[in-house]
Order: sequence, then structure tokens, then C-alpha cells
Amino acid sequence: MDFFRRASARPRRLAVLPGTFNPPTVAHLALARAALASADEVLFVLPRAFPHKAYTGASFDDRLRMLAAAAGDEPRFSIAATDEGLFIEVARQCRQAYGTGVELLILCGRDAAERAVTWDYGSPGAFRDQLEEYGLLVAPRGGLYQPPAGFEDRIQALPEIEGCDEVSATDVRERIRRGEAWEHLVPRTIIEMVRASY
Repeated sequence: MDFFRRASARPRRLAVLPGTFNPPTVAHLALARAALASADEVLFVLPRAFPHKAYTGASFDDRLRMLAAAAGDEPRFSIAATDEGLFIEVARQCRQAYGTGVELLILCGRDAAERAVTWDYGSPGAFRDQLEEYGLLVAPRGGLYQPPAGFEDRIQALPEIEGCDEVSATDVRERIRRGEAWEHLVPRTIIEMVRASY
């Protein structure tokens, strides 16, 4: 795991937000801010390769620059990159970087949580085993997330976050492609970067 920005305080609870950030949106920032009620630090993680999608759009370096500008001066936000993208891979790299005394919480939307729970990891019970190493903080997208039976102690639903359901990086890119207004969907600090990258 390579850090591009790291909070100075040592967290007891670390919320980890892996994503493509293509581009970072106001929803990403709102989700990270909401997680600070449950964690001491939020780590934005940009994988260099993605398990579920191809790498298209803005370059890796452009996404890092946009993330840094979007994070602003919040001292509890960190930014890192990994060579792997599955939650368990990201969690293990965070464990190496932060040590054994930190509780890890992967921060994601309902869609990503549903994908993680049903993903074929190659062996029965693999996801349940993963939750021994990290928990999930799940933001509602299209409704509150209900953890499957038996997972309630390791999966926590975040309360509704105003305006996040309607915002996605895909929508930003589509609006740019169609020549429609998109600027309200990204942090103000990155509008010019987004305009130059897409």
C-alpha cells in the first residue's frame, strides 16, 4: 500500500473507502464524512486494478490528484493506492500498514455490499471468514441495507445521507458526454480537473 496522504493521529477504528473515483463525487465526500461518526480516520483507497470493472476514464494519476483536492484540509482523511481491489485484499494491506490494534471497517454503498456478499470467492463461507478480518459500514443507495442473517454483528448500516442516492460518477461522466450540467455532482475544488480529464 502506497500512501499519498496520511492522517497524523493513530486511529482505533479505520473506515476504508475503496473506489474507482472516476471522478470523486460529492457522494464520496458525504459518505466519508458520515463515516467519521463511526471511525477516527477515513482512508480513500484507489486500486491500480479493479476486480469488477475495466480501468477507463481519467488516469490513475489524475484520480489521485482529484482525490487529494476533494479531501481538502480534513485532517482525518488519508489517501492510498493498492495493487489489488477485493475488500479482503485491501483490508490485509491496511492491516500491514496500520497494525493489529486497529479495527478495520470497509466503507461502501449498498450496491457494493450486495456484490461483496454474493461474490464467488471460490469456497463456501469465504465471505463469512473475511468478516473476521474487517467489518462493513454500508451507506444506503436506493434504500437501507439489511445484512443477511448471521452477519448483523459485522455489518453496520449507516443512516441515510442527504442527496447521495442521486449522485454517481457514472452519471457525472454521462452528463459530460451529453453536454448537460454536472458541476453540482463533484466537489467544487475539482471542477476544473474533471473538465480537463473527461
